[in-house]
Amino acid sequence: MEARTLLTTLAAGAALLVGGALLAPAIAQDGSPSATAAAPAGDGLTIPQVLERLEAAGYRDFKEVERERDRYEVKATDAEGRRVEVYVDAATGEIVKTEVKRSK
Repeated sequence: MEARTLLTTLAAGAALLVGGALLAPAIAQDGSPSATAAAPAGDGLTIPQVLERLEAAGYRDFKEVERERDRYEVKATDAEGRRVEVYVDAATGEIVKTEVKRSK
C-alpha cells in the first residue's frame, strides 16, 4: 500500500513539474517594456502612459525608464535631437525637469 501511495505522489509531482516547465515560456514570452511595466508601482501612471505623454510632447528614442518613488526618469531624445534625461511626475505625468546630456 505504501509503494502505491509513493508512486502516486511521485507521478503527481512530476506532472506538476512538467506542467510548470511547459507554461513558463508562454508566460515569459512577452518581455516588452509595456507588457512588463503596465502596472504602476503604487498609485500613478503606467510606463506606457508616461511614454505616450512624452511622445506627444516631442520626445522620442526612449532608451531607459526608471521609477523612483514619485517620479519616472526617462532617457530619450528631445525635439532638437539632443539626448536628455526627463523627470516626470508619476501621479500627474507633468514633466518636472529635463537635463541635457553631454555628447561623449
